[in-house]
Amino acid sequence: MATIARDSLMTLEAYSKVRKSARADAIAHRKLRSVQLGEHITLQFEDEQTIRRQIQEMLHIEKIFDEEGINSEIEAYAPLIPDGSNWKATMLLEYPDVHERKRELARLIGVEDRMFVEVEGHGRAYAIADEDLDRENDEKTSSVHFVRFEFNKDMRHAVLAGAAVKLGCDHTNYPAHVAIAADTLASLAGDLK
Repeated sequence: MATIARDSLMTLEAYSKVRKSARADAIAHRKLRSVQLGEHITLQFEDEQTIRRQIQEMLHIEKIFDEEGINSEIEAYAPLIPDGSNWKATMLLEYPDVHERKRELARLIGVEDRMFVEVEGHGRAYAIADEDLDRENDEKTSSVHFVRFEFNKDMRHAVLAGAAVKLGCDHTNYPAHVAIAADTLASLAGDLK
């Protein structure tokens, strides 16, 4: 499993010097690894690069420079790095209007468990959601979830060989699917090596 060692991170001073100049590349990488599903769900697929940037940002914003604080940030975010048999993503439910958001989050309880990826010629792999803590209650789901899609050996080989992959949701109130674009899929395939 890919991991981020404390001594591989930049110091606050070094990161501060490159933060602005590296921002465009970070945004482009994040965009490449994001998939829009319907009008209101986006999955941002994580990798070592996105998580490293997130940790560096948290250290920068919070001015964390002590060993304990750095290790705490690494421990918080490292589980989001794919380990070779899966894709991991931050799932965002986006409703700009506060009243619509409240109504839809109530209608979409359980949506995170109905997300799936479907590799051409194979069955669906449903998301394993929110392993760190429960993000919904009896009244609504959260607007942010963390999901993991596990691939068996045959599915991994198919993706690496160029099989098409769909991202979908079969929740009663949000049925949708989309083919993952070739450039995004090429980036995601790297997570399965």
